[in-house]
Amino acid sequence: MHDLAGYDLIVVGSGFFGLTVAERVAEGLGKRVLVLERRDHIGGNAYSEAEPETGIEIHRYGAHLFHTSNERVWEYVNRFTDFTGYQHRVFARAGDQVYAFPMNLALINQFFGKAHSPDEARALIAEQAAEVETSEATNLEEKAISLIGRPLYEAFVKGYNEKQWQTDPKNLDASIITRLPVRYTYDNRYFNDTHEGLPVDGYAAWLERMADHENIDVVLETDFFEVRDRIPAGTPVVYTGPLDRYFDHSEGELGWRTLDFEMSVEPTGDFQGTSVINYNDADVPFTRILEFRHMHPEREYPKDKTVIVREYSRFAESGDEPYYPINTPDNRAKLERYRELARKETANRNVLFGGRLGTYKYLDMHMAIGSALTMYSNRLVPYFAEGRALSGTEAEE
Repeated sequence: MHDLAGYDLIVVGSGFFGLTVAERVAEGLGKRVLVLERRDHIGGNAYSEAEPETGIEIHRYGAHLFHTSNERVWEYVNRFTDFTGYQHRVFARAGDQVYAFPMNLALINQFFGKAHSPDEARALIAEQAAEVETSEATNLEEKAISLIGRPLYEAFVKGYNEKQWQTDPKNLDASIITRLPVRYTYDNRYFNDTHEGLPVDGYAAWLERMADHENIDVVLETDFFEVRDRIPAGTPVVYTGPLDRYFDHSEGELGWRTLDFEMSVEPTGDFQGTSVINYNDADVPFTRILEFRHMHPEREYPKDKTVIVREYSRFAESGDEPYYPINTPDNRAKLERYRELARKETANRNVLFGGRLGTYKYLDMHMAIGSALTMYSNRLVPYFAEGRALSGTEAEE
């Protein structure tokens, strides 16, 4: 059993948030850091590996696409990896047709079978959306129709959300959809950020470089809750696991969505012609198919085999991997109570809470890294360099 004494900081979890904190404290402050990871690999859900039969790099926990407009984050991540010029584009299957996605002028013209100018397309969608006044929408279905009209809603939103939430959109809160972007151009680039790409050598190599520091020790297959009694009193801890689990679910379990993945090797060099196709029809059980070879067209992959992954969405049960927090009044009320407990834990035991699980927030990779850099600058540098107390929670930053 690894000795937990002698460290200046203990980080629980080795996803992007945890590794960023560990690397900054080790390199920037010269402190000794121990990272505890319950899985058999570092990197959290961003972990990637070569599929044995084909050598194609797959993302074990679903597609991870790096993009950011945060220059501080972009400068930081480029210390550990170069990026390809990959630009993510998604396609959506509805019925027997495949459309460019997000909704744009190409989709509108293809769907309605007529060439519209941007002004004509705006007028068409406005006319169809007039069926429901946005301010009067009481559920997801009404909200979506008020934004894009019934035809596009029924083809591209209704079935997909039924599968995503396992609930009729009439019974989902309108707030789930803040907006449904429609581009009145032929631009089908999925992200609008300044910087986008995939790590040249893959995510695993990037993550391993972050952890490869003389002041960092990583211990895998170690459950924090089984060893926390052995952590010396007063040692600061950055916890990135589930917030409710830390407090033994004392305020109730927070709800999550989870994903199931069905991977197969197909006897063809190209299964679908692109990285991601969403399946919008309710009678198709999966939400999308990923084909990872298309994320790295610059690589030499087999020409007679490819790897695809069908992705399914459902409510997480006990023991499932949590992916997406569920924004309901009940969960928000629990979260407020947990945040109060977290504030007390920070003040009393030097524990900071961060990351997607530790704050019950959905964070893209660049957001997790940015949040970790903020915690480092605002909490950990003052603590180690100036002797100031740790206070507050990352959830409020």
